[in-house]
Amino acid sequence: MKKNMQVLQVAFTYMGTVVGAGFATGQEILQFFTRFGNLAALTILLTTIFICWLGTKIMLLANEIQAASYEDLNRHLFGDRAGRWISLISMLNLFSVSAVMLAGAGSVFHEQFGIPYQLGLALTMGLAYILLIRGISSILTVNTIVVPIMLLYTIIVVIVTAHTPMANNWLLLTSIESPLKMIAYAFLYIAGNLALAQAVLVPVGTSIADRSVLRWGGYLGGAGIGFMLLAGHYALSAHMPGIMQYEIPMGQTVAMLGYTIQLLVIFIIFAEIFTTLLSDVYGLTLQIRQHTGWNQPLLIALVLMASYFISLIGFSTLLSILYPLFGLISLLWLSMMFMKTSAN
Repeated sequence: MKKNMQVLQVAFTYMGTVVGAGFATGQEILQFFTRFGNLAALTILLTTIFICWLGTKIMLLANEIQAASYEDLNRHLFGDRAGRWISLISMLNLFSVSAVMLAGAGSVFHEQFGIPYQLGLALTMGLAYILLIRGISSILTVNTIVVPIMLLYTIIVVIVTAHTPMANNWLLLTSIESPLKMIAYAFLYIAGNLALAQAVLVPVGTSIADRSVLRWGGYLGGAGIGFMLLAGHYALSAHMPGIMQYEIPMGQTVAMLGYTIQLLVIFIIFAEIFTTLLSDVYGLTLQIRQHTGWNQPLLIALVLMASYFISLIGFSTLLSILYPLFGLISLLWLSMMFMKTSAN
């Protein structure tokens, strides 16, 4: 029973780390998959295979070398010099994403509940600090709560969609986009998510002694991500192309169910922003601690404060500037990761 619970914790943490705010709103699925029509189901299958394989590989390698942070893993894979540079770039990415997530949390508080943006930021930072000083166990626990709720919501979306006239659209949709572009976007999705997920997959791999737990947790987590991608694509396809005009397209798929479900959507969006923030800040502090020796609570406070100042730029502005850059850097990381893991 204990082993099964650990497998679920690893799986849920992997899913919660990858399934961020872009996924919860539906924008990520729409942009990377659904807009490519009926062939998107094939790229989702391809994505699922890579996420299962490489995510599990990251945790097993971290366990094997007892990596203190993702920098140790990158140095092991790519050598000292290249590994340091890749880790530096990863650190900048994680720091930037932390600022983006913090800004997103402030926006949710302000736009959905009328709470001042600054107060929303302060509340999010305070809660994040309380959880992060407890270590990796708090991240595992938070994801064990949040991800099942996300899964429940995904199942509700599928059931509602199945009763709509356009439920078969995911098999019928056509697209003018080229197949090469569709495959490129799938790899862009894999690269961007795994490059950031290593911040939490590495400490998870190091902290759990039983490699079979990591293996089954990685496979189950990857399969869960694939299921949610396919479910989201199925639901969004039924409302194409009109749904592309909405900021939160997934919310529109269940809009007829009323205010309670809309509140659930808002909660899930905030929760996914928050779990991504926790993962990124935790991974950052582990790497910085390796170089400075400063204590963890101090580093957590400093990283959160630095993220706060960048988050003042605003959510949408940060997204438009930083995310295209993440994609290009992450593709380089993925190609190197693929070559190294294939050679092992």
